[in-house]
Amino acid sequence: MPPFPRPVRKVGAPLAVIIVFGTIAGLILILLTAVNPAGTAIGFVLSTVAMSLVLLSYLWLDRWEPEPPRLLVLAFLWGASVAILASVVLELIVESAINPGQQETTFFTVAVAAPVIEEAAKGLFLLLMMTGVRRNELNSLTDCLVYAGVPAVGFAWLEDIFYIADGETLATSLATAAMRLIMAPFAHPLFTTFTGIGVYFALQQRNTLAKVGYVGLGFVAAVVMHGLWNGSALASPGAYFGLYAVWMMPIFFLAIVLAVRSRRREQKIVAEKLPGMVAAGLVLPAETAWLGSIKTRKQAVAAATGFGGRQAGIGVKKFTHQVVELAFVRDRIERGFGDARVFALQQEEVDGVVAARAAAGPALQWLTNRRTCA
Repeated sequence: MPPFPRPVRKVGAPLAVIIVFGTIAGLILILLTAVNPAGTAIGFVLSTVAMSLVLLSYLWLDRWEPEPPRLLVLAFLWGASVAILASVVLELIVESAINPGQQETTFFTVAVAAPVIEEAAKGLFLLLMMTGVRRNELNSLTDCLVYAGVPAVGFAWLEDIFYIADGETLATSLATAAMRLIMAPFAHPLFTTFTGIGVYFALQQRNTLAKVGYVGLGFVAAVVMHGLWNGSALASPGAYFGLYAVWMMPIFFLAIVLAVRSRRREQKIVAEKLPGMVAAGLVLPAETAWLGSIKTRKQAVAAATGFGGRQAGIGVKKFTHQVVELAFVRDRIERGFGDARVFALQQEEVDGVVAARAAAGPALQWLTNRRTCA
C-alpha cells in the first residue's frame, strides 16, 4: 500500500464546518436585527459595501496563485463567527472580573484585553492553516497575508455592523460608519497582517523554538498596533487623528509595498522553475513566453476561449494553475523543506500538469502554433 493513498492536496475546508460557521454568523445578525432592525439594516448595507472592497483587494493580491475558494469562505466565516463570538465572550469575562458591577468599559479592557483577545481569535486561523493538508496552501508571504486578512475582514464586517447599529440616532450611526468604514476599513486586516508575517517567517525555520518565536513576535506586533489604535480613540480626538496620520497610514502604505513585492516574488519563483519544467517535458519552450506573467496568462486564456469556446479557456486556465502550483512545490523542495509528504505532493502536481495538458491539448497546441507563426 502506498504511504499516502489519498491525494495530498485536499482543500481542508469541510462543507459542514462552513455551514456551521455561516449559521453562527447568521444567528448573530438575527439577534442584532431583533434588538435594532433599522440600525442593523443600515450597518449591514454600509459594512457589506465597504468590506467587499477590502475583500476584493485581497483577491486582487492573490491572483498569481489563487487560493481555494472554499478555504477563503472558511477564513471569512471564521472571522465573522468563531473569532467575533469568542472575543465578545472573553472580553465580557475580563471586564466583569476587573470591574464587577459596573457598566462602563475600562481603559484596560479596550486598550489591552481587547487587542490581545481579538488578535488571538483572528490569528488562530493562521495557526490552523499551518496544520495538516492546509499547510500546502501557505507557499509564500502573499498566502500568509491573505489568510491573515480574510478572517480579519469577516471580523470587521460583523463588528462594524454592531457598532453602526448601536448608534442612538441615524446621525450617530452614520458618523460611526464614516469613522470605521471610510477612515479605517483596513484596520483589523492591517493588525492581523503582522501575525501573518510572523507565520511566514516561522515557516522558513526548522527549529520549533524559532517557529514559536516568530509567530509570537508577529502576534505581539499585531497586539501593539491594535492597542495603540484603541487607546488613542479613548484618549482624545487629537491623539486618534495624530496616530492615524503619523503611524497608521505610514504602516498601511508599507504593508501595501510589502504585499506588492511579495506578489512579484511569486512571479519570480514561477519564472525560475519554468526551465526545469521544460527540461522535464511538462511545459513547451513556447509556453514559457506567456506563463511568466498575469497579463500574458489572461491573454492566453482569452485567446483560447476565442479559439475553442469557454471550455478551452477553462482548460488553459487550469493548466496555468497547475504549473504555478508545481513551481511552488519545487521551490519548497529546493529550499530544503522537502519531506515524504512534500515529494508526494510534487508527484501529484506533476500528474496534475500532465492531466491539464491532455484536457487542454488542442487549445495549447493552437496557442503554440499561433505564437510560432507570429
